[in-house]
Amino acid sequence: MEPSYTIVFRKSAGQWVALCLENGLVGQGVTKSKAAEKLHQAVASFEEGTQGQYDVYRSPISVRELHEFLMFDEMQPVTSYELRAVYA
Repeated sequence: MEPSYTIVFRKSAGQWVALCLENGLVGQGVTKSKAAEKLHQAVASFEEGTQGQYDVYRSPISVRELHEFLMFDEMQPVTSYELRAVYA
């Protein structure tokens, strides 16, 4: 069974940014689908590059980091966001 990941999307400057809550990796694209696709590529690349390495720090992001992600652009605060579970 493939691992699943939780994604939070937010729109910033006309682009969608996808954040993986399990590892803090991000993807960006013109659409949510493109952002999710870029994030999937980043997760796959990270997993492949660190396979068999036990000294790599892996941790979910903190609530503070999530808050910073959602409120990154204080001039235009995020008014909506989406959580999505995906299988990588």
